[in-house]
Amino acid sequence: MTDQSMNTGEDTTYRRSPIWCEILQKYKSRAENNVPLVVEGKLNRMVGLTLETVGCQAAVGARCLVTSPDGDVEAEVVGFSGERLYLMPTGDSRGLVPDAPVIPGKGMYKAKVGNGLLGRVIDAAGKPLDGKGPIEYTHSLPLAGKPGNPLARWAIKEPLDVGVTAINSLLTVGRGQRIGLFAGSGVGKSVLLGMMTRFTKADIVIVGLIGERGREVKEFVDNILGEQGMARSVVVASPADSPPLMRMHGAWLATTVAEYFRDQGLNVLLLMDSLTRFAQAQREIALAIGEPPATKGYPPSVFAKLPQLVERAGNNGEKGGSITAFYTVLAEGDDTNDPIVDSARAVLDGHIMLSRQIAEEGHFPAIDVEASVSRVMNDVVSDKHKAAAMRFKQLHSIYQRNRDLISVGAYQYGSDPSIDEAIDCNDAFLQFLRQDTGEAFSYEDSIRALENLVSNQVL
Repeated sequence: MTDQSMNTGEDTTYRRSPIWCEILQKYKSRAENNVPLVVEGKLNRMVGLTLETVGCQAAVGARCLVTSPDGDVEAEVVGFSGERLYLMPTGDSRGLVPDAPVIPGKGMYKAKVGNGLLGRVIDAAGKPLDGKGPIEYTHSLPLAGKPGNPLARWAIKEPLDVGVTAINSLLTVGRGQRIGLFAGSGVGKSVLLGMMTRFTKADIVIVGLIGERGREVKEFVDNILGEQGMARSVVVASPADSPPLMRMHGAWLATTVAEYFRDQGLNVLLLMDSLTRFAQAQREIALAIGEPPATKGYPPSVFAKLPQLVERAGNNGEKGGSITAFYTVLAEGDDTNDPIVDSARAVLDGHIMLSRQIAEEGHFPAIDVEASVSRVMNDVVSDKHKAAAMRFKQLHSIYQRNRDLISVGAYQYGSDPSIDEAIDCNDAFLQFLRQDTGEAFSYEDSIRALENLVSNQVL
């Protein structure tokens, strides 16, 4: 023993024991890592689905856990005001009590992805709904995506075969295009989307069923995709009874899964039904935390979220992959100037309008050719195809403008050669635009039929 130990009467041998060294190493490691303390808050107020907490700090988009006697409730930070945080639950909020502890989580929401998703039906949280057991995930990606470089996109030069004659021939879609299906309720958006799901040539199909009726999920999987189609598909379902936050997560998750397969160099078809429900979910969240309504009840944040979602699709894969996206847009009250319809029309690369009047006449698909447009068609079709499509649209438009006069017999045949020509072609044109839901027409057959139709009827 040293003189100091002798003077104090201490024995230093215990300091060199393995147990003592292990304890010292443990505290030294803890001091070096500088583990931050987690400060619990408490649930101060709950109005509707909005949870107001005090006493803790977390970033917007961070995960939090609200504890209650009936089980913990996960929530996401959607806003703040001073010391108050506003949370939105991702599940059922029943059972929460005043002053319930709120524990801030670590990091933002991540999307788990992997090839094991193929053939599966999942919810907005990535949990399987099909009863086929757990899913093997291999990667985690940001749920909200990352802003892309607009100069990293390449031009759309290749047509995409969607199997629908009217679209292939008159509203040709390019690989990597973002296009909307606009219509009121019950006009056939989902049916047309289902046709394109079955018939479109793509390596992978990602389907996002956002805010729609729950029964449509099983119908889509069983009747539209079927066993063969499901093998190359991933379905993300967040039906109407899901919290608004999870409806938004469902749209983001479907897009993230599409990005994952695109980055592998694959051509992905993304189908989302519907973009309107995504916007309505954001409206519910924004109004609940106090954002003022701007246009027909829609806060400004809604119109900022739409392009953030849509711009993630397109031709911007590093390995040559692409995402061709179809979004259904509900025109409430058949109002084509509805704020969401107008905003979506501005950010998409084209739109297909479905007409209630055409549907009521028993004409399906009820595509209004005059009101529809594909902004990339001129870049992906031949001059001969373009000329035939223009001639078809001209004659079809002439007939529609004079339809009332023709129907009541006010027009005398022979008065105007162009109207006479439109009358002679009308029956053949209407038959050309009709298509049964079980029929598929290839791109080549559609173009050949259009060119033969125009040449036979006009020349």
